[in-house]
Amino acid sequence: MKIESTENLDHSCLDKQHSHWENVFSKGCANLFGTDASVPAQKAVEMFKNEGKIKILELGGGFGRDTLFFAKEGFDVTVGDYSEQALESLRSGSKELGLSDSITPFCHDVRKPLPFEDGQFDACYSHMLMCMALTTSELEFAMQEIKRVLKKDGLNIYTVRNTTDPQYATGTHRGEDMYEIEGGFIVHFFSREKVDHLAQGYELVDVGTLEETALPRRLYMVTMRKP
Repeated sequence: MKIESTENLDHSCLDKQHSHWENVFSKGCANLFGTDASVPAQKAVEMFKNEGKIKILELGGGFGRDTLFFAKEGFDVTVGDYSEQALESLRSGSKELGLSDSITPFCHDVRKPLPFEDGQFDACYSHMLMCMALTTSELEFAMQEIKRVLKKDGLNIYTVRNTTDPQYATGTHRGEDMYEIEGGFIVHFFSREKVDHLAQGYELVDVGTLEETALPRRLYMVTMRKP
């Protein structure tokens, strides 16, 4: 893959996304993405059950709509997000539903090393985390960190908005394939070539497509396996 130039990256703007998300979550905008489990989470559960995956790492869990679904389905979920506001809401929700024993939240920025030993998890799941304000080099690092903490044959399942999305190349360009769209959110749109590039060191099992919301958001759902 030809790596995009990093010359035009607006790092100060990218870094401000943390406070932007904290502000969004502090307002309790749970229905920004909905409260029911996402379609990718439902598909992931089928794969996890078919392969006997029990110990799941979820990254970018937000308010926990998929996290709570995983726990209800009998999985042991360790869930990270870099918003303390979101994690507090998730803790409250899991307690109300009696799922606290199945959910372990932790605050984490995926640009930094995961706080776990090698080979700890059966699978990792993230829904639209990787298409946030992350540069290609940061994504490369995150994918290798995930691989490190997965067990042999562990699955890494993630979704991202792709370059067929109607909002691709709209709004303000923030470097690489990142655009600041309506609402102040920076989205990194993925080409198929980027998916292949980030699969280095994995077995690329499947790259599916799906749509969410009326816009619609057009997504890749990527399934990779640690050899």
